[in-house]
Amino acid sequence: MTGRPGTPGLPPATAGAGAHPAPGPASGASAGPPVTRLDRDAFAAAVPGLADLLADAVAGGASLGFLAPLDRVAAARWWRAQLPSVADGSRTVWVSHGPDGLSGTVSLTLEQKANGRHRGEIVKLMVHRDARGRGLARALLAVAEEAAVRAGATLLLLDTESGSAADHLYRAAGWTRYGIVPDYAADPAGSLQDCSFYYKRLA
Repeated sequence: MTGRPGTPGLPPATAGAGAHPAPGPASGASAGPPVTRLDRDAFAAAVPGLADLLADAVAGGASLGFLAPLDRVAAARWWRAQLPSVADGSRTVWVSHGPDGLSGTVSLTLEQKANGRHRGEIVKLMVHRDARGRGLARALLAVAEEAAVRAGATLLLLDTESGSAADHLYRAAGWTRYGIVPDYAADPAGSLQDCSFYYKRLA
């Protein structure tokens, strides 16, 4: 990807020190779990916690592109590989902290091609098994959607395993499913599963 100083409409990824509170309904305790955006340095420091979160999600059956068992060394390697895109602003990562470490995360990537800069993609939305059922996934998703609006995006895309908890979440959050591809990818146990593809138009 070509480097950019920051995502339009968002603070530069290298600005500030550490994590930044994310504006929107997920920022305050009264509106949901607190969610913060990671700048480059905070992201690098958070890799061990993000690796633990990814390994836990895969162990819990979440379809995130990995087979089980996923060890934390491999999970950390994957997260570290995302550092350049976090640094150049093409990927924004948010996290929520729980009493025992990171409880959830979501990322937003923005298209770099000239003919697609109006769109982005929601990727790697995950919640620790101990933190599920409290509205955290919905809060993370809302923060990413709001950031996309501020960045000038008018269209978001994502995909997820059909029939999964995430599948139900996206439909409840107003996303439109535009297709299902059978046997698209293997789940963590290695069994092929259908995949649902979604889009959402932004105001």
